[in-house]
Amino acid sequence: MKKAILAFIFIFTAGFAMAQEFTKIWPTGKMPNSKGMQLEQIEENQRITQVSEPGFYTFLPAPEENKGAAVLILPSGGYHHLTYNWGGFQVAKWFNTLGISAFVLNYRLPTSPDLEVSYKGPIQDAQRTMKIIRANAEKYKIDPEKMGIFATSAGGHLASTLGTHSEDFSVIENDTLNGYSFRPDFLVLVSPVISFGKYAHEGSRDNFLGESPSEELLNKYSNELQVTSDTPPAFLVHAQNDNVVNPLNSIMFYEAMIENGVKGSLHIFPKGQHAIGIGNDSNLTELWKELCEEWLKEEQVIK
Repeated sequence: MKKAILAFIFIFTAGFAMAQEFTKIWPTGKMPNSKGMQLEQIEENQRITQVSEPGFYTFLPAPEENKGAAVLILPSGGYHHLTYNWGGFQVAKWFNTLGISAFVLNYRLPTSPDLEVSYKGPIQDAQRTMKIIRANAEKYKIDPEKMGIFATSAGGHLASTLGTHSEDFSVIENDTLNGYSFRPDFLVLVSPVISFGKYAHEGSRDNFLGESPSEELLNKYSNELQVTSDTPPAFLVHAQNDNVVNPLNSIMFYEAMIENGVKGSLHIFPKGQHAIGIGNDSNLTELWKELCEEWLKEEQVIK
């Protein structure tokens, strides 16, 4: 019976995902940082290891429940794969229950053979998607100044990169989106990779920058070192017993926020390991969702 229920859930989830609108983010032949290769989409066990066409799925709340805010979700996977279902679709549906529109991005992985500069690929895709959503704010019935990012693990590194770096890698010639900002208005980071220094998640770092990056690049993309007063407010969640991504990643980022006068909220739970999400083993850790909702209200992202 249990197997039958799980099978039904999987089929329902897959069908639900297929019903969502998918938007390609680059015009044909104009995707930057590409060698022009025709790649196939590679997926196994609900993990995408090669993206053929970067784009996003749209999850909108019911019109009567829409509170005008939006969130771009960047799936995790150590910059090696994308956990698009549990780290994307399921989170999007939770945000919809809060009246928040959600968009799940399939971004190019830095391990893609098509990329000329590996680490720029995911950044370009995330930056352009933020611009596209803002440009279509009227269509989605959202406030372009209440547009944030949610991400876990390595997705958190990509999210914090957009929150701390101003260099725009997504500009293409004669493009109407060039005038839009990619900067998120808020960040929700769960068990995030932040640093490429002493407490780095080595797999994410090596996939993003290669196995022998320069000291300059290591410091540039250790995002706790890049926080300024312009960094958006952030809500951070981590588990003390996370044995994959050291909780000091979140702590160092929050410390940098305090030093630069950036508003935020940090929660370190004793349990949760590297699996904090929509479902949690610990009742205490499960409270992160309620705390996040209340924080979004205090920040006036939602009413």
